[in-house]
Amino acid sequence: MVSADPRRSMTETDHDIDEQWMRAAIAEARLAEARGEVPVGAVIVHQDQIIGRGHNERESQQDPTAHAEMIAIRQAARALGSWRLIDTVLYVTLEPCPMCAGALVNARVPRVVWGCDDPKAGATQTLYAIGSDPRLNHRFECVPGVLAEECSALLSGFFAAIRAKNDPRGTR
Repeated sequence: MVSADPRRSMTETDHDIDEQWMRAAIAEARLAEARGEVPVGAVIVHQDQIIGRGHNERESQQDPTAHAEMIAIRQAARALGSWRLIDTVLYVTLEPCPMCAGALVNARVPRVVWGCDDPKAGATQTLYAIGSDPRLNHRFECVPGVLAEECSALLSGFFAAIRAKNDPRGTR
């Protein structure tokens, strides 16, 4: 297997690798959806192994910080025995929010790959560019749009189902 080394330039093989790991993040998002959570999933890869995985658990945990990325970061730090997640890549189905982007800076993650942009809270490209802000002590490579349509469809379907369930006209 080709390494997902964050220092290499992007090639066709890199794109295939990114899609492979994004599919693992999508599987995490589906777990969240099955539990009634917003379907966002994340995995952290180190030396071609998933060392952290997470999906949204805000509702079940009643914890506003229980985002997929935060859970994956904590798990990866435990796996490595270090808070410095050097030589790792985070794959997440939705562009990270400000809290998660800040945690990625603090964890020294060098590369972040996401599926669909977040027009309401995206903090790595859409609303903010935390990962490339020169005022911060760490920056990370941003790779948007990997399997974007599939990631977006998960979210759209989830929220459409909620709207249909809550629509009083749907009960007639």
